Amino acid sequence: MNRLLAFAAIGLAALAAAGIAVAHGIDAKSARAVTASFTATTASRVDTRTCTTPDNKTLVSTTGIYTGTSSGDPDLTGAATLRAHSLINTTDGVGTVSGSLKIDVASGRDTEANFTSVYSGGSIAGLAVGRAHDPAAQLIANLSAAFSATGGFTGGKLGASAGGAAVELAPGACRPAKPVKQESSARGTVSAASATSVTVAGLTCTVPANLAAKVAQFTVGSHAEIHCLLLNGANTLTRIDK
Repeated sequence: MNRLLAFAAIGLAALAAAGIAVAHGIDAKSARAVTASFTATTASRVDTRTCTTPDNKTLVSTTGIYTGTSSGDPDLTGAATLRAHSLINTTDGVGTVSGSLKIDVASGRDTEANFTSVYSGGSIAGLAVGRAHDPAAQLIANLSAAFSATGGFTGGKLGASAGGAAVELAPGACRPAKPVKQESSARGTVSAASATSVTVAGLTCTVPANLAAKVAQFTVGSHAEIHCLLLNGANTLTRIDK
Protein backbone atom coordinates (compact mmCIF):
# COMPACT_ATOMS: atom_id res chain seq x y z
CA MET A 1 0.00 0.00 0.00
CA ASN A 2 2.81 2.42 0.81
CA ARG A 3 4.35 1.91 -2.62
CA LEU A 4 0.99 2.47 -4.27
CA LEU A 5 0.47 5.75 -2.41
CA ALA A 6 4.02 6.79 -3.25
CA PHE A 7 3.34 6.30 -6.95
CA ALA A 8 0.17 8.37 -6.58
CA ALA A 9 2.06 11.21 -4.91
CA ILE A 10 4.75 11.13 -7.59
CA GLY A 11 2.13 11.27 -10.33
CA LEU A 12 0.34 14.22 -8.76
CA ALA A 13 3.59 16.09 -8.19
CA ALA A 14 4.64 15.57 -11.79
CA LEU A 15 1.30 16.76 -13.14
CA ALA A 16 1.30 19.78 -10.83
CA ALA A 17 4.79 20.69 -11.97
CA ALA A 18 3.67 20.36 -15.58
CA GLY A 19 0.76 22.69 -14.88
CA ILE A 20 3.05 25.27 -13.33
CA ALA A 21 5.45 25.02 -16.25
CA VAL A 22 2.60 25.51 -18.70
CA ALA A 23 1.34 28.55 -16.82
CA HIS A 24 4.78 30.13 -16.63
CA GLY A 25 5.29 29.58 -20.35
CA ILE A 26 2.28 31.72 -21.33
CA ASP A 27 2.13 35.40 -22.06
CA ALA A 28 -1.39 35.42 -20.66
CA LYS A 29 -3.65 38.42 -20.99
CA SER A 30 -6.15 37.13 -18.43
CA ALA A 31 -6.73 34.49 -15.77
CA ARG A 32 -10.28 33.64 -14.73
CA ALA A 33 -11.97 31.10 -12.49
CA VAL A 34 -14.11 28.44 -14.19
CA THR A 35 -16.28 25.65 -12.76
CA ALA A 36 -18.30 22.72 -14.03
CA SER A 37 -20.09 19.61 -12.80
CA PHE A 38 -19.84 16.34 -14.71
CA THR A 39 -21.17 12.80 -14.72
CA ALA A 40 -19.86 9.96 -16.89
CA THR A 41 -21.53 6.64 -16.07
CA THR A 42 -21.84 4.93 -19.46
CA ALA A 43 -18.90 2.53 -19.50
CA SER A 44 -17.38 0.80 -22.52
CA ARG A 45 -14.25 -1.18 -23.36
CA VAL A 46 -13.73 -1.91 -19.69
CA ASP A 47 -10.86 -4.29 -19.04
CA THR A 48 -10.13 -5.45 -15.49
CA ARG A 49 -7.24 -7.43 -14.07
CA THR A 50 -6.73 -8.56 -10.51
CA CYS A 51 -3.70 -9.70 -8.55
CA THR A 52 -2.67 -10.35 -4.96
CA THR A 53 0.36 -8.62 -3.46
CA PRO A 54 2.93 -10.37 -1.24
CA ASP A 55 1.23 -8.82 1.82
CA ASN A 56 -2.12 -10.32 0.76
CA LYS A 57 -3.67 -7.12 -0.59
CA THR A 58 -5.92 -7.30 -3.64
CA LEU A 59 -4.98 -4.93 -6.47
CA VAL A 60 -7.51 -4.28 -9.23
CA SER A 61 -6.31 -2.60 -12.43
CA THR A 62 -9.01 -1.32 -14.78
CA THR A 63 -9.01 0.63 -18.05
CA GLY A 64 -12.19 1.93 -19.60
CA ILE A 65 -14.02 4.69 -21.44
CA TYR A 66 -16.77 6.56 -19.60
CA THR A 67 -19.17 8.98 -21.29
CA GLY A 68 -21.67 11.49 -19.97
CA THR A 69 -22.16 15.24 -19.76
CA SER A 70 -20.49 18.29 -18.24
CA SER A 71 -22.21 21.61 -17.47
CA GLY A 72 -21.03 24.95 -16.13
CA ASP A 73 -18.71 27.45 -17.77
CA PRO A 74 -19.25 27.54 -21.58
CA ASP A 75 -15.76 26.15 -22.13
CA LEU A 76 -16.63 23.18 -19.88
CA THR A 77 -20.17 22.43 -21.11
CA GLY A 78 -21.00 19.56 -23.46
CA ALA A 79 -20.74 15.82 -23.94
CA ALA A 80 -17.92 14.45 -21.77
CA THR A 81 -15.63 11.49 -22.40
CA LEU A 82 -13.16 10.23 -19.83
CA ARG A 83 -10.59 7.57 -20.69
CA ALA A 84 -9.39 6.29 -17.35
CA HIS A 85 -6.98 3.81 -15.82
CA SER A 86 -7.51 2.92 -12.19
CA LEU A 87 -5.22 0.96 -9.90
CA ILE A 88 -6.97 0.30 -6.63
CA ASN A 89 -6.02 -1.63 -3.53
CA THR A 90 -9.52 -2.93 -2.82
CA THR A 91 -8.46 -4.39 0.53
CA ASP A 92 -7.69 -0.95 1.95
CA GLY A 93 -9.78 1.16 -0.45
CA VAL A 94 -6.95 3.33 -1.81
CA GLY A 95 -5.32 3.82 -5.20
CA THR A 96 -5.02 6.09 -8.19
CA VAL A 97 -7.19 7.04 -11.16
CA SER A 98 -5.65 8.82 -14.15
CA GLY A 99 -6.42 9.45 -17.78
CA SER A 100 -7.83 12.03 -20.16
CA LEU A 101 -10.92 14.23 -20.26
CA LYS A 102 -12.60 15.60 -23.39
CA ILE A 103 -15.60 17.94 -23.47
CA ASP A 104 -17.37 18.69 -26.78
CA VAL A 105 -18.23 22.38 -26.35
CA ALA A 106 -20.73 24.25 -28.51
CA SER A 107 -18.02 26.17 -30.41
CA GLY A 108 -16.99 22.98 -32.17
CA ARG A 109 -13.54 22.75 -30.57
CA ASP A 110 -13.01 20.32 -27.72
CA THR A 111 -11.74 21.16 -24.27
CA GLU A 112 -9.15 18.51 -23.41
CA ALA A 113 -7.05 17.74 -20.33
CA ASN A 114 -5.03 14.95 -18.73
CA PHE A 115 -5.71 14.20 -15.09
CA THR A 116 -4.16 12.29 -12.21
CA SER A 117 -5.99 11.70 -8.95
CA VAL A 118 -5.80 9.79 -5.69
CA TYR A 119 -8.60 7.33 -4.94
CA SER A 120 -9.79 6.82 -1.38
CA GLY A 121 -12.96 5.13 -0.18
CA GLY A 122 -14.84 5.53 -3.46
CA SER A 123 -13.86 9.13 -4.22
CA ILE A 124 -11.09 10.75 -6.20
CA ALA A 125 -9.37 14.13 -5.91
CA GLY A 126 -6.63 15.38 -8.21
CA LEU A 127 -5.50 17.81 -10.86
CA ALA A 128 -6.38 18.18 -14.55
CA VAL A 129 -4.11 20.13 -16.92
CA GLY A 130 -4.87 20.85 -20.57
CA ARG A 131 -6.44 23.42 -22.86
CA ALA A 132 -9.82 25.03 -23.27
CA HIS A 133 -11.67 25.07 -26.60
CA ASP A 134 -9.22 27.71 -27.82
CA PRO A 135 -6.01 25.69 -28.41
CA ALA A 136 -3.95 28.51 -26.91
CA ALA A 137 -6.04 28.84 -23.74
CA GLN A 138 -4.65 26.77 -20.88
CA LEU A 139 -6.80 24.98 -18.31
CA ILE A 140 -5.58 23.98 -14.84
CA ALA A 141 -8.36 22.49 -12.72
CA ASN A 142 -8.77 20.71 -9.44
CA LEU A 143 -10.94 17.65 -10.11
CA SER A 144 -13.02 15.50 -7.78
CA ALA A 145 -15.73 12.85 -8.16
CA ALA A 146 -17.13 9.61 -6.85
CA PHE A 147 -15.68 6.74 -8.89
CA SER A 148 -16.09 3.04 -9.48
CA ALA A 149 -14.56 1.01 -12.28
CA THR A 150 -17.97 -0.34 -13.30
CA GLY A 151 -20.12 2.72 -12.60
CA GLY A 152 -17.79 5.47 -13.78
CA PHE A 153 -17.81 9.05 -12.46
CA THR A 154 -20.64 10.68 -10.50
CA GLY A 155 -20.90 14.03 -8.74
CA GLY A 156 -17.81 15.19 -10.60
CA LYS A 157 -16.50 18.72 -10.27
CA LEU A 158 -13.94 20.81 -12.12
CA GLY A 159 -13.13 23.71 -9.85
CA ALA A 160 -15.21 24.24 -6.69
CA SER A 161 -14.03 20.72 -5.91
CA ALA A 162 -12.60 18.99 -2.88
CA GLY A 163 -9.16 20.08 -4.06
CA GLY A 164 -9.93 23.71 -4.89
CA ALA A 165 -10.60 25.93 -7.90
CA ALA A 166 -10.02 25.81 -11.65
CA VAL A 167 -8.38 28.53 -13.73
CA GLU A 168 -8.35 29.28 -17.45
CA LEU A 169 -5.49 31.39 -18.82
CA ALA A 170 -6.38 33.23 -22.01
CA PRO A 171 -3.70 33.75 -24.69
CA GLY A 172 -2.13 37.09 -25.49
CA ALA A 173 0.37 39.55 -24.13
CA CYS A 174 -0.17 41.18 -20.77
CA ARG A 175 1.62 44.51 -20.52
CA PRO A 176 2.69 45.73 -17.08
CA ALA A 177 1.08 48.92 -15.88
CA LYS A 178 3.30 51.97 -16.27
CA PRO A 179 4.13 53.61 -12.96
CA VAL A 180 2.73 57.09 -12.45
CA LYS A 181 5.53 59.60 -12.03
CA GLN A 182 4.28 62.92 -10.70
CA GLU A 183 6.72 65.78 -10.48
CA SER A 184 6.18 69.33 -9.20
CA SER A 185 8.30 72.43 -8.88
CA ALA A 186 8.05 76.00 -7.61
CA ARG A 187 10.16 79.16 -7.66
CA GLY A 188 9.65 82.05 -5.26
CA THR A 189 9.72 83.04 -1.62
CA VAL A 190 10.41 80.48 1.11
CA SER A 191 7.48 80.69 3.56
CA ALA A 192 8.53 77.78 5.79
CA ALA A 193 11.66 75.70 6.20
CA SER A 194 12.70 72.99 8.63
CA ALA A 195 14.63 69.75 8.73
CA THR A 196 11.48 67.87 7.67
CA SER A 197 9.65 70.13 5.20
CA VAL A 198 10.02 73.22 3.05
CA THR A 199 7.42 75.49 1.44
CA VAL A 200 8.15 77.68 -1.58
CA ALA A 201 5.48 79.71 -3.41
CA GLY A 202 2.75 77.60 -1.82
CA LEU A 203 4.29 74.22 -2.66
CA THR A 204 5.22 72.13 0.41
CA CYS A 205 7.53 69.15 0.11
CA THR A 206 8.89 66.66 2.60
CA VAL A 207 12.64 66.97 3.12
CA PRO A 208 14.61 63.71 2.97
CA ALA A 209 17.54 63.28 5.35
CA ASN A 210 20.15 63.73 2.62
CA LEU A 211 18.84 67.24 1.80
CA ALA A 212 18.19 68.50 5.34
CA ALA A 213 21.56 70.28 5.56
CA LYS A 214 20.98 72.07 2.26
CA VAL A 215 17.49 73.20 3.24
CA ALA A 216 18.97 74.63 6.47
CA GLN A 217 20.79 77.20 4.29
CA PHE A 218 17.44 78.78 3.36
CA THR A 219 15.51 81.04 5.69
CA VAL A 220 11.95 82.30 5.60
CA GLY A 221 11.76 85.20 3.15
CA SER A 222 14.66 84.05 1.00
CA HIS A 223 14.17 82.96 -2.57
CA ALA A 224 14.53 79.36 -3.78
CA GLU A 225 13.60 76.96 -6.53
CA ILE A 226 12.46 73.48 -5.48
CA HIS A 227 11.75 70.26 -7.39
CA CYS A 228 9.70 67.50 -5.83
CA LEU A 229 8.57 63.96 -6.73
CA LEU A 230 5.50 62.09 -5.49
CA LEU A 231 6.84 59.14 -3.48
CA ASN A 232 4.58 56.87 -1.43
CA GLY A 233 1.81 59.43 -1.59
CA ALA A 234 3.91 62.40 -0.39
CA ASN A 235 5.62 65.21 -2.30
CA THR A 236 9.30 64.66 -1.55
CA LEU A 237 12.04 67.19 -2.23
CA THR A 238 14.58 66.08 -4.82
CA ARG A 239 16.41 69.38 -5.39
CA ILE A 240 16.59 72.90 -3.95
CA ASP A 241 18.52 75.83 -5.43
CA LYS A 242 18.86 79.54 -4.78
